[in-house]
Amino acid sequence: MRCEEYGYGLGGLDGILVLKYASASHLDFGESRQDLLHQLYWSPDGVLAAWHRRETSFVGSHEAYWVHRAVTHEVRAGDRQTVYRICLREVPPALAGLRAGAVPIDAAAGELIREIAASGVEVRRAVAARARIMTGLGPPADPGHGPENKGTGYAVTVARTLSRDPADPRTLADWADRLHISVKTLQRDFVREFGMPYSRWRARLRLRASRVLLENHQVAEVARRVGYATPSAFITAFTREYGCTPGRYSTPAPGRARWQDA
Repeated sequence: MRCEEYGYGLGGLDGILVLKYASASHLDFGESRQDLLHQLYWSPDGVLAAWHRRETSFVGSHEAYWVHRAVTHEVRAGDRQTVYRICLREVPPALAGLRAGAVPIDAAAGELIREIAASGVEVRRAVAARARIMTGLGPPADPGHGPENKGTGYAVTVARTLSRDPADPRTLADWADRLHISVKTLQRDFVREFGMPYSRWRARLRLRASRVLLENHQVAEVARRVGYATPSAFITAFTREYGCTPGRYSTPAPGRARWQDA
């Protein structure tokens, strides 16, 4: 695992510390309690699994996982994945009162996180970026409603909900009915947002989520958790996507019952 650390204005409330992790294997931040700093985890290229109070949340690239200081939590990522861990002294305005949970992050905030996680960035520029990152975080989204800007963002709304529960069985028609739009409109929005139709996007999400879980769960359990009807269907899809069977990644370890019980 490689970790790069970038800190700006750390002596004041408006400071920000960004830790950038990249690894060829699974990332496991372990159980931690940060008494001094709030934590924000975000991965632009994969799925995170986060544990808090015996509940497991999956978080896709359109969301980040927020943890208030002094809150015990655990976060895991899959192999060949980049994760940013942002440490703050202040609570973003939209997240007041939230102890831990998935929160929307807009595209501009994500780009700024990547920009300041680099060498040679001026402190003034990074502190200004921090202010924009703070406002780019929204309160936990209500998955039962469409986007505020009618006519756009429907695919992102569905993506956020599915990222939390990849096993959600709802079809494209089910989502369109829930959002009060046509199936064609939702399908077009998926192609516009993600460059692929709904079925392909959901399949990739499920497989990415499976890679987060395989190190600590058996293949059959992972297949069920990410929405496959049978282990054989999961193995076939995984092998087609990655060129190897999921058994290569699955190494169940003792003493991790809280993940299995979550």
